[in-house]
Amino acid sequence: MQNEKFNRYSFILERTAKKVKQFAQNSFSNNGFDITVDQWTIIKTLYENDSLLQKELAEKCNKDQPTLTRIVDILIKKGLTERIVHPSDRRGLYVHLTEEGQKKVALLSPIIANIRMKAWDNLTEQDFTELTRILDKIYNNLND
Repeated sequence: MQNEKFNRYSFILERTAKKVKQFAQNSFSNNGFDITVDQWTIIKTLYENDSLLQKELAEKCNKDQPTLTRIVDILIKKGLTERIVHPSDRRGLYVHLTEEGQKKVALLSPIIANIRMKAWDNLTEQDFTELTRILDKIYNNLND
């Protein structure tokens, strides 16, 4: 019986995470943003952190290296990011937000903040506190 309960909770968590991402991606498409949610995560992280080594960016965005490389390649083609060789280690590559990328983040940030708020409609401060506590506990359980 206990396993069924936990399986149900896992299903609800996965279903909700997928729904949030689908809603965001549909909103991006409907608003003509010309980027995906994953691309947004990369450029927003660079906007908040200036240049990052590609490895650091992958960690901050919770992406594996091949996935991050593919996304960054797309963002380079769009003129939103660029790679810069590390001055003392040629194997190290910094990913940098271009001026065009900075403009895009500044333009889209308030709109995307409103899109993301839809998921939080009708939740109380106590709901936020409990949800944060529970999700942090789950996350930390998996970090050990």
